[in-house]
Amino acid sequence: MGPHPAVAAIRLAVRRVLHDILTEHHTNATRRTPAYATPGAPFVAGAQPVPTPPTAVPSATVSAGIGPSELPGLPGSGSAESAHAGTAPHEQLPPPLVLVACSGGADSMALASALAFEAPKLGIRAGGITVDHGLQSGSDLRAEEVVLRLRELGLDPAESVAVTVGRDGGPEAAARDARYAALDAALERHGATAVLLGHTRDDQAETVLLGLARGSGIRSLSGMAAVSGSDGRYRRPFLALDRQTARNACMAQSLPVWDDPHNVDRAYTRSRLRHEGLPALEKALGKGVVEALARTAQLSRDDADALDTWARQAEASVRDASGLLECAKLYALPPAVRRRILRRAAIEAGAPAGSLFARHIEEVDRLITGWRGQGAINLPGRVVAQRQGGRLVIRQG
Repeated sequence: MGPHPAVAAIRLAVRRVLHDILTEHHTNATRRTPAYATPGAPFVAGAQPVPTPPTAVPSATVSAGIGPSELPGLPGSGSAESAHAGTAPHEQLPPPLVLVACSGGADSMALASALAFEAPKLGIRAGGITVDHGLQSGSDLRAEEVVLRLRELGLDPAESVAVTVGRDGGPEAAARDARYAALDAALERHGATAVLLGHTRDDQAETVLLGLARGSGIRSLSGMAAVSGSDGRYRRPFLALDRQTARNACMAQSLPVWDDPHNVDRAYTRSRLRHEGLPALEKALGKGVVEALARTAQLSRDDADALDTWARQAEASVRDASGLLECAKLYALPPAVRRRILRRAAIEAGAPAGSLFARHIEEVDRLITGWRGQGAINLPGRVVAQRQGGRLVIRQG
């Protein structure tokens, strides 16, 4: 008898991401070391690569599951040998380390359990990080409990990182910034390849609605990417799964979970949206709102990516020999492309991306489309944009 359907679903989602990570890891290694040309080692015809033995699966997570051979288009054996197939003779490819960011909640505990189950089958090392934001009494003790649970699953390294949450951008944004900074540091400290995040389809729907409320444009409506961060370090395997699937998987495996009281605190915008806004939408529009919003995110992301590419390609054609932006050439571009170029130029001049809103870019855009001799536009980061002799000058003032 196979695993519970929810358990099978989360494992399949994680397995797909791990295969992607492993493929990228192998590709990068072969770029660094040409096939059959390991430095310092003679070529031996017919020699086979030396596989890294897979780590034993922790007893706490052993249960029947879908084998890698049952996933179409992926390596069949699921062994370390298949992970290293095609590497140069005598080359022993170090297995990548993948970390899971775990708060102790249902989403991240389900993710941690799936990673602990799947990673050893592929010869991948797996660890876990929990971030103590210090925003609640006893948060340090709770973080220690999460670390114990991660170790019981067989994750190594497993550690807690305490952070200090600032005030910039509001409490939610400040906590997010502190959390990602801690995860970046942990990834570098341990030499990890990627960090898995437990965001679900429900989280994606909430993110789209928040972007819609801000009026920040199509990029904001595209929500969270499945792969993001420097070098694609952040991976979100659960964006196609709902929150209840993760919770059901924890129940089926008897995994203890912690429900953060902040998630039901109406003082937080996302909490109000989760418990009031989305239920009201479903009541008014019917079921399927979450799925539709998540689909909108993907479609918006595809469109935004295409426009970003167009803007990058067009930017060189609207700059003069000295590198300044020519207003007449900018005017001839579609607004969506032109505004992307203006945003990139403002960020390159020193404007913080997180503080640069659509209204800022619209004001700069009027220097191109509605020129009436107006003065300079002040942007975040002490950046100034002004029109001079048919050129747009964006610099720190």
